[in-house]
Amino acid sequence: MSCICVLVTGGAGYIGSHVCKALATANFQVVAVDNLSTGHQKAAKWGVLEVCDIRDTARLKEIFASHKPHAVMHFAASAYVHEAMLHPLKYYSNNVAGTLSLLQAATAAGVEAFILASTCATYGIPTHTPIHEGMPTAPVNPYGETKLACERLLHWTEQAHGLKWMALRYFNVAGADPEGEIGELHDPETHLIPLALRAAAGTGPALRVFGDDYPTLDGTAIRDYIHVADLTNAHVKALKHLLDGRPSQFINLGTGQGYSVRQVIDSVQKVTRKTVPYQIAPRRVGDPPELWADPGKASQLLGWQACHTRLDDIIASAWVWEQRLASE
Repeated sequence: MSCICVLVTGGAGYIGSHVCKALATANFQVVAVDNLSTGHQKAAKWGVLEVCDIRDTARLKEIFASHKPHAVMHFAASAYVHEAMLHPLKYYSNNVAGTLSLLQAATAAGVEAFILASTCATYGIPTHTPIHEGMPTAPVNPYGETKLACERLLHWTEQAHGLKWMALRYFNVAGADPEGEIGELHDPETHLIPLALRAAAGTGPALRVFGDDYPTLDGTAIRDYIHVADLTNAHVKALKHLLDGRPSQFINLGTGQGYSVRQVIDSVQKVTRKTVPYQIAPRRVGDPPELWADPGKASQLLGWQACHTRLDDIIASAWVWEQRLASE
């Protein structure tokens, strides 16, 4: 695959940087595109970094002309449910307008394949779990709605231009590079596992648990936590699927196992051997009680399955990364 170039938007971010490493390891040529508003230049260690906002179509076209990528993997987006409820216009600008600009540049350059980082938030509040791809999409927040709009953009772009695509609907991505080179580095951090680890370590405030009155076994929300290394492996498989000429798809990426917030707290305490101080806060608007995946389609079509399925193992990799950050 050494002659195949992949352009990765958001390549200096959490997931994008892990995917860049996986692509480079699989002998793809990598071009990371990031405006560095939330990404970090030091995370873009694999391939070339082009600093660019994807809404700048003219600059994007220059980058495509210079590097001539065969495929695009698109991670550059705003991705916080609570923030999306407060700032929907920001989410439509970054997510929908940004994807539109990227597709204009990609189709003009004759790109063959496009992989979108999508989300389980496209399903909204599911009628039952586990969630499979045949269930209706009914987002309950602007984040999920903008990602669903991007999926529809891909559908119609294929009809008009022949661009093959795959929308990978993530569940909760967690953990860090098993070799410890990269991990989560958000500012502000909003994800449960790093916040719980920092609360345990005393490097962050007490954890806020948003709601303990959900209709779940312990009253806290349940989510499907997929290790970032498993996620990156799925992206490489999805790319090869499209480059082999196989059909466009939308596919869930999750483990098929849900864990509650209280279970995450218990696991963090087990891994770190420290107490997690926490306080109960009101539910956040737009947060469903349960989200966990049926990953059968990914297994059938991509030959993919999660390898890091134990919550303790996912949290242990994140703990190694957090300790590295604290020592720097």
